[in-house]
Amino acid sequence: MSLFNKLLRKAKAPQKTINRAGGEAFVQSPKMQLASLLLTSFAQNQTYRKAEDAFKELSVLLTKVDPKFAAQAAIFARNEYGMRSITHVLAGELAAYASGTDWAKEFYRQIVRRPDDMLEIAAYYKAKGGTNLPNAMKKGFAQAFDKFNGYQIAKYRGENKAIKLIDMVNMVHPQPTQANAKALQELVDGTLKNTETWETMLTEAGQNASNEIEKQKLKLRAWAELLREGKLGYFALVRNLRNISELNDSKLVNIACRQLVDENRIKKSLVLPFRLIVAWKQLASSDRHSRKMRSALEDAIDIACNNVPYLENTLVVIDNSGSMHQKVSNSQHMLCNEMGAAFAMILAKKCNADIIEFGNTARYINYNLRDSVMDFASKFEKNNKVGHGTDFHSIFKRANKAYDRIVIFSDMQGWIGHTNPTTALNTYKAKTGANPFIYSFDLAGYGSLQFPENKVFGLAGFSEKAFDLMSVLETDRNALVNKIEAVEL
Repeated sequence: MSLFNKLLRKAKAPQKTINRAGGEAFVQSPKMQLASLLLTSFAQNQTYRKAEDAFKELSVLLTKVDPKFAAQAAIFARNEYGMRSITHVLAGELAAYASGTDWAKEFYRQIVRRPDDMLEIAAYYKAKGGTNLPNAMKKGFAQAFDKFNGYQIAKYRGENKAIKLIDMVNMVHPQPTQANAKALQELVDGTLKNTETWETMLTEAGQNASNEIEKQKLKLRAWAELLREGKLGYFALVRNLRNISELNDSKLVNIACRQLVDENRIKKSLVLPFRLIVAWKQLASSDRHSRKMRSALEDAIDIACNNVPYLENTLVVIDNSGSMHQKVSNSQHMLCNEMGAAFAMILAKKCNADIIEFGNTARYINYNLRDSVMDFASKFEKNNKVGHGTDFHSIFKRANKAYDRIVIFSDMQGWIGHTNPTTALNTYKAKTGANPFIYSFDLAGYGSLQFPENKVFGLAGFSEKAFDLMSVLETDRNALVNKIEAVEL
């Protein structure tokens, strides 16, 4: 084998594109585009992209990557990041590519974390014109039933859905296990009752009461049982903090707060930090119970982001432009710029980093290391002093130190000047002597970069897993793709 006598080739120039705001940008590799879309899309309309457009992009990307990689990416997004709707779409789209492969059945088994995942994937597949489910999907779903016990089967019957769990049983014919045989038979017989869920317990408490006072007592008793016996799932707990607070029972509030900061429950639930931030925003601070819960939520947010690495000499940059004033998802009240500010503050507090806010212009933000992450985030959007345009050039015109790395939280839709900020970055490097790594957190998953992929890492997602990747990216720039490709099928 020739070691030295090789034809030298010029490095391939980065491919340019026009982003959704009309500005010049760079194209990410198809694998990174797919990962970005999967880890950030909540199947909703955004400032520069409608939900159906995201689905179309997903379909196009499937023609550009190995279908097995797409399957691995879907499992990674579902199991590591907790993404649901967008992975249902990809699982449905993959049916056309997975037929005849040796990994298809295992993919459809692994993509299912809850019984209703099967219902959503099948509904999407049929809505796209599919008739009978593909054999691999049937076999994978049949094996996925082995994961669930009678309680889970009863909870996710989907009686008000177009495709119900009984329909799925009839389509895939799962083999009963010791844990679910009784529930499956009762489901087929039409006698399965959803008796153990928290919704059922509270409904029965209300139905059995003869007056409002008795109703309150029975509901208090039901909440007490749910909390003390750990029957309330983590998401249900987070959604019902206001209801628990209104019970005006200090003991139950204390139990709820302990469960909120339970590291095992946080890890198992795959809760994303923004969901905890939304819950924090929705709780009033005017009464003592809510104040205690807000304090516990702040601790839970820190736990959910506990993998933030310590990175010396770092600049954190937050986009506060107009396009960042959109909700993270349709069902939440959190805005992208608030989410970016929260993550930025967590990183800044951990690393004692400098913070820059940018829009039309850029400015350094003075902060106290004792500042609350949530106070900083909630005030950030209301204290815009840089305008609502998106000028990435302004970051490097304002930065006045030689940083080892620059972490940017943005939707990456720069448009002022309609040229990418490469020249401004190079000028900054020459002026300061810096050659920083740049971590580009795409908070909307639009898929383009403001810089060519050279010492620039396009990251996506709201999970602490994204921060975990930062600790290895400087030595392995393909860390995200490698983690996806490590998923076993």
